[in-house]
Amino acid sequence: MTSTSSASDARPGANAPEFSVSELSGAIKRALEEGFGYVRLRGEISGYRGPHASGHCYFALKDERAKIEAVIWKGNFGRLRFKPEEGMEVVAQGKITTFPGSSKYQIVIEQLEPAGAGALMALLEERKRKFAAEGLFEEARKKPLPFLPKVVGIVTSPTGAVIRDMLHGFNERFPTCVLLWPVRVQGEGSAAEVAAAIRGFNALEADGKIPRPDVLIVARGGGSLEDLWSFNEEIVVRAAADSRIPLISAVGHETDWTLIDLVADARAPTPTKAAEWAVPKYSELIEALDKFRMRKRTAIRRVLADIRTHLKASSRGLPKLQDLIALPRQRFDAVDRRLSRALLANTRAHGTRLARISGRLSAAPIIQKHSRCRERLEVLERRAGQALLNRVAVRRRDLDGKGALLKSLGYQSVLSRGFALVRDETGVAVRQARSVSPGAALSVQFSDGRVGVIADGGPTKDLGGDVSAEAKAPRQKSRPRGGQGSLF
Repeated sequence: MTSTSSASDARPGANAPEFSVSELSGAIKRALEEGFGYVRLRGEISGYRGPHASGHCYFALKDERAKIEAVIWKGNFGRLRFKPEEGMEVVAQGKITTFPGSSKYQIVIEQLEPAGAGALMALLEERKRKFAAEGLFEEARKKPLPFLPKVVGIVTSPTGAVIRDMLHGFNERFPTCVLLWPVRVQGEGSAAEVAAAIRGFNALEADGKIPRPDVLIVARGGGSLEDLWSFNEEIVVRAAADSRIPLISAVGHETDWTLIDLVADARAPTPTKAAEWAVPKYSELIEALDKFRMRKRTAIRRVLADIRTHLKASSRGLPKLQDLIALPRQRFDAVDRRLSRALLANTRAHGTRLARISGRLSAAPIIQKHSRCRERLEVLERRAGQALLNRVAVRRRDLDGKGALLKSLGYQSVLSRGFALVRDETGVAVRQARSVSPGAALSVQFSDGRVGVIADGGPTKDLGGDVSAEAKAPRQKSRPRGGQGSLF
């Protein structure tokens, strides 16, 4: 049993049919959906916190006396022209249904739009204040337009009068390379396409296969506030603000304005005027070039005239060329005459000398002179050898004499006459007995060898006789050291 009338006819105590909770919830759901279907509902958005993690949106629509729950499924949310915002008065179109899990009814929204132009203007002003607070409209961040761009990028619809008027303006003023990124400029998804076009142009490589434009133009013809609303969307405004390429906004007529006009680097009143701003007029460039060329020629003539006048004034103070070279030329002529006579005299002198020498030259005298030189050389060689032997003999006799003198003066000869040389442990000669300490190790050198002794420090007798200081050393008791002899 699915009809609700049977359930309503059942009276207390009657044999009423039973429903499960699910059956009753399903019956109520079908009754609501069949009874209402699609409705247009006007109200204020309440409790909106953005899309859920699943992508669905949950909030409520209310007025001063009632409230109804609302939901926008993920698939519909991406296609909405206007996104829900807290406190925004909207007109929603959707289907009335129930959610059995919580026993409440709700509207599943498929279309959403602000409730009248007043609501759109309020939303527009709110977004304007938001972007202004972020500094997106500051003049300091806007970029200057290039004087003569090589490539111009246009974001607009590929059909309609806008693109034709702009291309005609380029051809009339200055033919240039134009890249068109076709987009929808009205309706669902148009804002996303415009933003993607702006970012796409900026993503092109400067030297790539498709060159990156030097300036961008976002253009659309005139229309109502609703028609131009895509250019008020946040995604478009932020794409224009992030553009590294200078951007000209040409949306609507001169009296229309959108948020992209405020964030763009320049705002043209019409798309045709944007084309005029993007490139200079060719005829005006030629005219200006002719003026500059004329000014340059006039300036060059004036400079040359000033230089010529200055040169003439300077030349008056310079001496004449003939006066400058007259004296050097006279000296040159005098030297030239002297040089000619000197060369002639020198040639004659050398000729005379050559003739005199050539008469003295003959083969026999040369051979005879060579023989005498050889004989003289042999005599000199013999004399040099004898002189060297004599020199060596004289030096040897001198060396032998000095060696004998050294031997007679050295202490070795004294030792051979019976004296001895006493040294301490360091090898220093001991000259006085008082400098020797008892037990000191001494070395006594005789003519035939050296003996090590130990000083005992006892008294010694004077043996008399003529002895030297070395022989007068105190008598010491000694013992053999290192295999050497002993001294008593």
